[in-house]
Amino acid sequence: MTSFRLAAVGDNCIDRYRPPLAQSYVGGNAVNVAVQLARLGHHSFYFGAVGRDPDGAKIRRLLHENGVRLDHLRESDGNTAYTDIDMTSAGDRIFVHEDFGVCAGYRPDRAAIEILKTMDHVHIGWLDDGGALRHALSAAGVSVSQDISVNASVAHLGVEGLSIAFGSAGENDTEAERLAADFLSRGARLAVVTRGERGSLAIDGKERASAGIRPVEVVDTTGAGDSFIAGFIAARAEGRSLAECLQAGRDLASLTCTHIGGFPQDPQPL
Repeated sequence: MTSFRLAAVGDNCIDRYRPPLAQSYVGGNAVNVAVQLARLGHHSFYFGAVGRDPDGAKIRRLLHENGVRLDHLRESDGNTAYTDIDMTSAGDRIFVHEDFGVCAGYRPDRAAIEILKTMDHVHIGWLDDGGALRHALSAAGVSVSQDISVNASVAHLGVEGLSIAFGSAGENDTEAERLAADFLSRGARLAVVTRGERGSLAIDGKERASAGIRPVEVVDTTGAGDSFIAGFIAARAEGRSLAECLQAGRDLASLTCTHIGGFPQDPQPL
């Protein structure tokens, strides 16, 4: 298998599951994607910011243990981001409170951007930079994706220049079609939309593909969408068809649903 140089930029957080679970896990869209890409055997780099606190040290340790390169992980004054979560009996999450901590306002510096330009693909998670990184990378001809569903606000939701725009439409097929068409009309070269239990679809204006789900006993859906993205990106880098990319994303997402957290890790008490 060819190992590609792949990077994820943006959010990290401590997912704090409130009682009765009373446990915490490392997560965040960009972190989960970076870890899953490393677990798939690729050279995976994470660009983001953590606080100089125990939570930041926890994130650094787990990323290192999972083989993610941390040359450009920034430590900043302030708290590491966290999310308070309640979980239903069906394994669905209810987000109670989010504090973006030092992720808010994080920007890769000029040196980091030059490194990102050498990557085979860059994925952007939650990043409140007004699209600056997306524009810089696309202008340099870098393959770049972004998860529009997790981003910060309307000001940061542009898709022009994206090689892949990822989005989520729930289980609404009509909304999925509308969202994919919207991504393409606004300048994304490939639109990929997940549809919950209805599966996923991918459209690039010439080719269209869809995939169903792989049923599993769901323990927790945290990070399933991020795993889908990682599986899709890895398959796309390998030159596989749209249908195969969707299937690769589906299979990795299904596996993630069988454990708590966005990737396998030992839970920590709150």
